[in-house]
Amino acid sequence: MSYQVLARKWRPSNFAQVAGQAHVLKSLINALDNERLHHAYLFTGTRGVGKTTLARILAKCLNCETGIKSVPCEECSACKEINEGRFIDLIEVDAASRTKVEDTRELLDNVQYTPSRGRFKVYLIDEVHMLSNHSFNALLKTLEEPPPHVKFLLATTDPQKLPITILSRCLQFNLKNLSPQVIADYLQQVLTAEGIEFDEESLWQIAGAASGSMRDALTLVDQAISYCQGEINHKGVVEMLGVPEQRQVHALLSAMVAGRIKEVLSLVAAMAEHTPDYGHTLDSLLGTLHRIAISQVVPGSIDNSFGDKQSIEELAGRFTAEDIQLFYQLGSRGRAELRMASDMKAAFEMLLIRMMLFSPSIVGDDLSPLGDEAQKPDGHADEQVKKKPELNQAATETPNEQDASVAAEKNNASGNGKQVHGAKQNSESTQSPLANTHELTPEESEPTELTGTNSAPEELVASHSSNEVGESKSATVALRELDHRSWLRVTPALSLSGIAANILANSTVSGVAGSSIKLTLDNEQSAVFSEEIVPRLELALSDYFQQAVSVQVTIARVETETPAQMAQRLKKAEHERMIEDFEQDDNVRQLLDTFSATIAKDSITPLEN
Repeated sequence: MSYQVLARKWRPSNFAQVAGQAHVLKSLINALDNERLHHAYLFTGTRGVGKTTLARILAKCLNCETGIKSVPCEECSACKEINEGRFIDLIEVDAASRTKVEDTRELLDNVQYTPSRGRFKVYLIDEVHMLSNHSFNALLKTLEEPPPHVKFLLATTDPQKLPITILSRCLQFNLKNLSPQVIADYLQQVLTAEGIEFDEESLWQIAGAASGSMRDALTLVDQAISYCQGEINHKGVVEMLGVPEQRQVHALLSAMVAGRIKEVLSLVAAMAEHTPDYGHTLDSLLGTLHRIAISQVVPGSIDNSFGDKQSIEELAGRFTAEDIQLFYQLGSRGRAELRMASDMKAAFEMLLIRMMLFSPSIVGDDLSPLGDEAQKPDGHADEQVKKKPELNQAATETPNEQDASVAAEKNNASGNGKQVHGAKQNSESTQSPLANTHELTPEESEPTELTGTNSAPEELVASHSSNEVGESKSATVALRELDHRSWLRVTPALSLSGIAANILANSTVSGVAGSSIKLTLDNEQSAVFSEEIVPRLELALSDYFQQAVSVQVTIARVETETPAQMAQRLKKAEHERMIEDFEQDDNVRQLLDTFSATIAKDSITPLEN
């Protein structure tokens, strides 16, 4: 006897055997049990999700000799003939091969005749979207008012191509893509019944590669049985599919978050030995990033469907939320590059390198990975970049070294290019949003009292524009002296960027208790805050105050002016002064008078911009 492929052998013969699609099954079962039957049904969905299968089961339920019901008897001649594909009153039409209007008219000529054997004459038109416009027009009248003994069952993978006149005449059921969990459970039942040995991890790999299609999954199982010589094992499935093991993807992300670019390239080289599909590898990487993001946003919410829950939660604790979003965005855009690349491996490596270099938490100021720079002699990566500085770090330096270090940090944070005591200027990418605040005039620098949101001590910002070491020393703020006024001076000096810098720029100091700083974040900025960012804030503040500092962030309405508001106010005032100076220029005034011109005020910017 010839071998029958699993996709045909295990095609469901009743609604109870259908995997998933509960929303469709409920409607069909209730309609059959209550005999509230429509004359035209349309099943839509991607390939292999059960459109034709459901149509055949419905035809069987309608023509079962024991009566119309949701559970066919499977014993009568009508049920057996439908299962075997030889029931005379079930007319299956492949619309892809019969697209002409003549074919449709020939089909409809027989509609008027009563069924030969069954209760209903059922027309099952597969891939109905392939019919021509003339064919649809010929079908309209009959589809709207068919004889009582006729039922139309239409199936398509592309319902958008159907005319609205066809859609309005049918009950439409949208079949969903099957989840990996549903596919893996069904495959386990099939293989157990077939007596084939398997491991659960290999089923998850097949379920993921099937992309929501049960037919594709069963076809891959057939292929895996042949490839693995009568059984299914994880190693053979990975080799057959050309996709990386989940452990390899996790190792890749672990090396990336640690900044170990050499290890990343070594892992890619190891994958290349098995001739992988880099498109699938990227998809697996993006899928893992998605699970990490979910774990960060809602801790404990991910399931163990891929057997990687513990590893995902561990990676979620090491990555920042910004890096996950950055990696996912770059990976999604990189798909097109992979398709167009002449060397897929090189394109994949460039994509991974781009992810790392664009992340300020993974690379240093000189754009070299922190993990490679911090490699210890014993071969273990230095995790100091992820931890708070200890109190004894400042104690190991001499007072002069401490002063020079603090002065250099403040000089670099102000955006000035001058070097102090040999300290190099930091990259602009690591400066806070207030780093480029302009110098104020002596009149603006005069002390003012904070009486509301429209006033702020501008002299605190001006002090950071100094290039002299002595002036930088005077700008140093002790932790015990930190208040709202001094906070406006501390914030621009911190080496932060991205969301972390934005959080501090929109916060005010509500109190200091020992080594703990209590911040109040403006509730309008609450959407960007997450607990994963707090360690970065603590690290930056600890570096500034030369002692271990903890941070507590409370989200509330901020009444006093934040550093971001002050920077915006000063920028606006500076722009207004530039406009005033521009308007007073003699040449400008002559042009305005001569040509009746107007000034585009928004276009006026400083020369250095």
